[in-house]
Amino acid sequence: MSVALSSRRALGLGATGGLRVISLGALLVGVLVVSVVMGVGIGSVPIPTSTVLEVIAQRSGFGGDVSLLDDQIVWQLRMPRVLGAAATGAALALVGVVLQSLTRNDLADPYLLGISGGAAVGAVSVLVLGVSVGGLLATTMLTLGSFLGALGALAAVLLLATGRAGDLPPARTVLAGVAIGQVCAAYTSFVTIMSGDHDAARRVLAWTMGSLAGLRWDSAILLLVVAVVASVAVLAFTSDLDAFAFGESAANSLGVAVNRTRWILLTGTALVTASLVAYTGAIGFVGLVVPHVVRLLVGPSHRRLLPLSALVGAILLVWADTAARSIIDGQEIPIGVVTAVLGAPVFAVLLRRERAR
Repeated sequence: MSVALSSRRALGLGATGGLRVISLGALLVGVLVVSVVMGVGIGSVPIPTSTVLEVIAQRSGFGGDVSLLDDQIVWQLRMPRVLGAAATGAALALVGVVLQSLTRNDLADPYLLGISGGAAVGAVSVLVLGVSVGGLLATTMLTLGSFLGALGALAAVLLLATGRAGDLPPARTVLAGVAIGQVCAAYTSFVTIMSGDHDAARRVLAWTMGSLAGLRWDSAILLLVVAVVASVAVLAFTSDLDAFAFGESAANSLGVAVNRTRWILLTGTALVTASLVAYTGAIGFVGLVVPHVVRLLVGPSHRRLLPLSALVGAILLVWADTAARSIIDGQEIPIGVVTAVLGAPVFAVLLRRERAR
């Protein structure tokens, strides 16, 4: 039996579960649409679902008669935030799937490579040290600083992890990511403490825990574009990611250019994560938890795992953000707190499974 045939059977690609997966995908799409509509209606000022649908219809050119206040709340404030949450959750889940496959590490997530730490360095430099470029707004500088910090951290990780032959060993990449992340965390803490600016420290803490409060249509559209491009790009690598599940030797025997594919995917995931972190801050656990949950439902085949993980990630972050802004009246809690409450128990289960192996 050939390696390719045995690999495909191990992944369940020949099983007659296609109809079940399609049904599950259709169900998740329906749940996502309902979640978006309900999420827009929930908040400090409750908006009935019928009004939300009427605003959407009116904005889409299908008529409707809504008040200016309802239109402002639904269309200008909440809709871009909810859609941005869905896009961020989908992209984080996709990146989590790719990193776990490339590193063959169940605990890998988008922040394992130190990218969020690098983004925090950029954000702290703007918030605390007041780094600025003439003419740019503070919010633009924060986004730009976060993005450049994330890219700098990625460059440092790749520089440390790359071997003499130009290869990128998974274990060394993870260790380099952890090391760079620790250095970035130390810098962030030191600068924040030494500044003595309590207001800046509060803003840094809020940013490092993640928030979607500042999302408007321009940033939401950018996040949607990132999520769509990431989805299309990684779906082109489903066969290669399946091959990585059996190790580098098996992937080589299946015709995969291991080093080139790993470089492309790691760089791509880092750019996607940097884009997300620049607009939403550091939101943990989505990329860690979602791939495992979906893998339990549909197995390890990336042709199924990737799109369904994106849908589950989108649904999860829509409801996590809804909870973050509605659990406490008149006060918003960081979305990272909500995802941590959901993700920490799953993380503990994964650690116990690792120990039992």
